[in-house]
Amino acid sequence: MKTKISGVELRRIAMPLVAPFRTSFGVETSRDVLLVRVVTPDGEGWAECAAMSEPRYCSEYVDGAQDVLRKFLVPALPKDGVDAQAVGRILHPFTGHRMAKSALETAILDAQLRAAGESFGSFLGAARDRVPCGVSVGIMDSVPELLDAVEGYIAEGYVRIKLKIEPGWDIEPVRVVRERFGDELLLQVDANAAYTLTDAQHLAELDEFGLLLIEQPLANDDVVQHAQLAKLLRTPVCLDESIESATDAAAAISLGACSVINIKPPRVGGYLEARRIHDLAGAHGIPVWCGGMLETGIGRAANVALAALPGCTLPGDTSGSSRYFATDLTEPFVLSDGHLDVPTGPGLGVEPLPDVLREVTTSSEWIAL
Repeated sequence: MKTKISGVELRRIAMPLVAPFRTSFGVETSRDVLLVRVVTPDGEGWAECAAMSEPRYCSEYVDGAQDVLRKFLVPALPKDGVDAQAVGRILHPFTGHRMAKSALETAILDAQLRAAGESFGSFLGAARDRVPCGVSVGIMDSVPELLDAVEGYIAEGYVRIKLKIEPGWDIEPVRVVRERFGDELLLQVDANAAYTLTDAQHLAELDEFGLLLIEQPLANDDVVQHAQLAKLLRTPVCLDESIESATDAAAAISLGACSVINIKPPRVGGYLEARRIHDLAGAHGIPVWCGGMLETGIGRAANVALAALPGCTLPGDTSGSSRYFATDLTEPFVLSDGHLDVPTGPGLGVEPLPDVLREVTTSSEWIAL
């Protein structure tokens, strides 16, 4: 179904985090978010670009995403209308910029589904109406601080804890968390590519803690070395940054580089490609889960829908709104029994609250088609 687009708004908002979030590649204290709003004769669609302020997680960054959308991606859309299913093919000639492409495709898909009265979850093939939620715990200044944070998240009901690790903050923090909270706690770690294959013996020390997985221990482009590392560890290796497409996923699986995949839709170019990776992994018996990028309610709604797909058998990073924001951009996602409900309204099933949107907006530009 073709959707005729009148124009696209690129809106920047500033969202302070409730607490600094530290990983092996930096510290986030606020989110400079680019929102994409697609306007059609039948309504509008929203999406959130996950690119961060600086190109640390990947090569994309929010100023660059806005620039490529303005100069290349939005002008490439056909003036007589476009089906969301065709957006990836239309934007394919422009190399990279998957997060920017994802935001544009998702906004068009949201508009299309709203007009059709169909929910994101229904369109993607959600098999559940609620999803179990994990939480990502950043690198702390001290072990006691870490224990307090984990205890708080468990008290809130999160069913899985993910600890960010880096050289110098790995074995001991994991040990104390496991000892304090017991073997029943679903526990995993995320290195964000902070190690090399020479660290294999050190990383093997994590095997004794019965972790669900170790996420992206080596560099993004080290798929072959991940395959070597996987042979040396009992802990399952999960790939994140290394997987930018279904093609990447197929290569990683065939090489034995991973036994779990973290699907971050913005990283792979959108939710349609994310679903392809989900289906591919399922065909090979590889469990997947939905990762997060500190999204507002706009991005979180889409992630929760993806997390409800049948192959997402591990809890994702689909935390409640209060994990990151004192006031979310949308009606807040609230944890209930360690789960979040999958939105059932048309499209994403959520939209920005006008008063909050007005308060957090820092700039806006309109691109007519």
